[in-house]
Amino acid sequence: MNERLSAYIQAVAPSPTMAITAKANALRREGVDVITLSAGEPDFDTPEHIKDAAKRALDEGFTKYTSPPSGILELKEAVCAKFDGDNGLAYGIDEVVINNGAKHCLALAVAAVINPGEEMIIPTPYWVTFTEQPKLVGGVSVIVETKPENGLKLTADQLRAAITPKTRMVLLNSPSNPSGAVYTRKEMEALGEVILENDLYVLGDEIYEKLIYDGACHVSMAQVSPELKARTIVVNGVSKTYAMTGWRIGYAAGPEEVIALMDKAQSQTISHPSSISQKAAVAALNGPQDMVETMRVEYDKRRRFMVERLNGLYGVQCDLPLGAFYVYPDVSSYFGRRVDDRSIENSSDLCDYLLDEARVACVPGVGFGTEPHLRMSYATSMENLAQAMDRLTEALGKLV
Repeated sequence: MNERLSAYIQAVAPSPTMAITAKANALRREGVDVITLSAGEPDFDTPEHIKDAAKRALDEGFTKYTSPPSGILELKEAVCAKFDGDNGLAYGIDEVVINNGAKHCLALAVAAVINPGEEMIIPTPYWVTFTEQPKLVGGVSVIVETKPENGLKLTADQLRAAITPKTRMVLLNSPSNPSGAVYTRKEMEALGEVILENDLYVLGDEIYEKLIYDGACHVSMAQVSPELKARTIVVNGVSKTYAMTGWRIGYAAGPEEVIALMDKAQSQTISHPSSISQKAAVAALNGPQDMVETMRVEYDKRRRFMVERLNGLYGVQCDLPLGAFYVYPDVSSYFGRRVDDRSIENSSDLCDYLLDEARVACVPGVGFGTEPHLRMSYATSMENLAQAMDRLTEALGKLV
């Protein structure tokens, strides 16, 4: 570590999902036929009415700085209406902030609550960014290992056991990236009791809220009780729901004192989100929602296909996820196997092997805190998924 540079930033680990995607893209540039199941990005195009709104904003000259830094009033009103209509949560304009994507929302929320040396509890499996953002402000990520018998979800007993005098916040991601797990209301209520007992904040990543299957119901901690709403920062955005990843618009709602600090930090870093993207997000939230259901239904078909194919492989166990657009199979039966002079000892080795041998890019579970797994995104065409599974079947069959 270079003592002349920031110890906080040097402690941050690079993103394994971006690393594997970059490697796959490099192979593609060399002409290699790689199927990417590593990126968490919808393969659908942004709906036309949203793109049209952006074009109108350009034509009307909406290309200057916007004010306030926390987002244009029109978009903040749309976000408030969304929370009211979809979640039954009433927020005022000063309790909402618009950011450069949900990742930015999460970072600002952590910065607003966590002081150096204070702790945020993060259950496994976690999105790779969750554990690194507290480090940016000198915070400490406390990892709690969840169990398969609990659906890879944090229990109230586990939460209670992890709390120390330095604990300030709990991260809850439902639906989960990478496992697709969805917390029930009963589970949220049990966790909420512990949170209130210990005067903690909740950071709720709910970006996959609209991508839920088999009758599962999305429940935000903020919905459980008014007391918990006052302790919860809800993070969402337009990227997954409306296939708008590159537009970079996320939003958060929560206690006014926390949102005010997020706004202050934003004003001194990015000033405000893109003017054009904000107008597009207004159209996304206020416009027709039929495309959201169209995408969800198609994801559902792909989800079932992937789980069936994976469970048909020798030694692979994959639960049917209830949300998001990932499968998270346990592939640990392949650890310790080899082909020729190549040995597979862990999830990273297996991902490297599958990229080299099958030309399929997956993400190792170790990056999400659970070594036995791989994360595979089914946000790509059925044709690609079928070809990827054929390649994986052949490559895994060579390991003995």
